[in-house]
Amino acid sequence: MIALILILLAVFHFMKEPEPRPVEETFIGDQVKLLKDAENIEDQYLDAVKKAQQQMEKDLEDDTGG
Repeated sequence: MIALILILLAVFHFMKEPEPRPVEETFIGDQVKLLKDAENIEDQYLDAVKKAQQQMEKDLEDDTGG
């Protein structure tokens, strides 16, 4: 009986754990895709704001002779 328990413990110890599925393949995959799309849109918006700010600063320097 003890041998059987030891064998089972050894088998469970050396069994490979199944690889986790990517999040995109789970039940929340659609929400993850929407979140990534929103992040891309946010990045684009922040880049546009940064460019506009740099342009305003450049225009201000040109106007003040700085």
